Amino acid sequence: MPMTDFIQLITLLVIILFAAKLAGRLSVKFGQPSVFGELLVGIFLGPSMINLANLPFITNSNLMEFIDNIGEIGVLLLMFLAGIELHIRDLARSSRLAMYSGSLGVLFPIIMGGLCGYFFRMNLSSSLFLGLALAATSVSISAQTLMEMGKLKTRIGTGLLGAAVYDDILVILLFSIFLASIDGSLNFLGILWLFLRMMLFFSLAGFFGYYILPVLSRLIQRTSTSYGSVTFSLIVLFIFGIAAEILGNMAAITGTFLAGLFFSRTREKEIITEGISNLAYGFFVPIFFISIGLKTNLTLFSAESFLFLLVVTIVAILSKILGAGLGARIGGFSWLEAYQLGTGMISRGEVGLIIASIGVRAGIIEITVLTNIVILILITTLVTPVLLNLAFSNPPGFLIPRSITPPVSDIFNSGDSK
Repeated sequence: MPMTDFIQLITLLVIILFAAKLAGRLSVKFGQPSVFGELLVGIFLGPSMINLANLPFITNSNLMEFIDNIGEIGVLLLMFLAGIELHIRDLARSSRLAMYSGSLGVLFPIIMGGLCGYFFRMNLSSSLFLGLALAATSVSISAQTLMEMGKLKTRIGTGLLGAAVYDDILVILLFSIFLASIDGSLNFLGILWLFLRMMLFFSLAGFFGYYILPVLSRLIQRTSTSYGSVTFSLIVLFIFGIAAEILGNMAAITGTFLAGLFFSRTREKEIITEGISNLAYGFFVPIFFISIGLKTNLTLFSAESFLFLLVVTIVAILSKILGAGLGARIGGFSWLEAYQLGTGMISRGEVGLIIASIGVRAGIIEITVLTNIVILILITTLVTPVLLNLAFSNPPGFLIPRSITPPVSDIFNSGDSK
């Protein structure tokens, strides 16, 4: 007796969720973030090996598209949690350094990644998109490594977290602008109209989030039954995502990220964070990471693909060290501290995966490029703890200060002493 569509769907969900949690657990046991294992097992279940979508009992070809859509909800929840967990006041002390390091940590990968794409004969849109995918960073593994070394609460650790926050916000905004103008038909008036739409969205979202949202959140918490605040936050984050797409002509992740920022100011933050985290990490987010792996086909690899991956990986590592490191130096760090902070920004993660998956759906990049980006994220996740340990325990000799050196900003601002 053939399986019904519903039985096929829940069978796929059982396989995906079990594999994701098992792989995530093993990954953490070996000192890596759970996302590393989830990506790997996704590749294992994908067309590279098992090819889950073509197993004999899967007769409905639309099921994998449904799985993909479930994963996209995980993206929205993930970006909401990224916003709600920001501690802006704690990071405000390093805001100047975060601005310099985060900005250059985005600019360098975009330029170097774009040039890399152009070198490999990608068109302008795909080249810029590659640069944007390389610009995103994830410091979870770096924060864990610094914590183990007792360095997280130093100014390098604080500066690293601040720069990463600024980095992700800037990448999300630039990515939204890029998607809005990708058709190439925008003239000056079109760009002005796009800018006005974005400003209108941010203004309305800011007014609602700052003045109305805390009041509604408090009211619902007092009057609603079980999980009312969590349901309310889900409704708001989805509305913010829809408004970002329709009104602001930006990616929905920008709206959900902004919703998270506003909910971080509410008294119900802890309740909402716990509820959304359980929902996201228990169901939607693992499906998203597995779905990325399911799109990765290692059998498409060729000699040219290997060369592309090698060059892109080198560019990804160097661009963060140079960009974020130079920004940290301008912000007041010594050359050694700047090198250590830049090394901590190497690892890519969730935002890079989100950008890459959107790029494939929008037809901006080919599936082979997505495969390379997934492998790149795995590589940078692996090498970051090693390079970060070396940056502290055995840094390059020429970076070790022999005397106290004034930061670059002081040099630029100093007048003639005569």
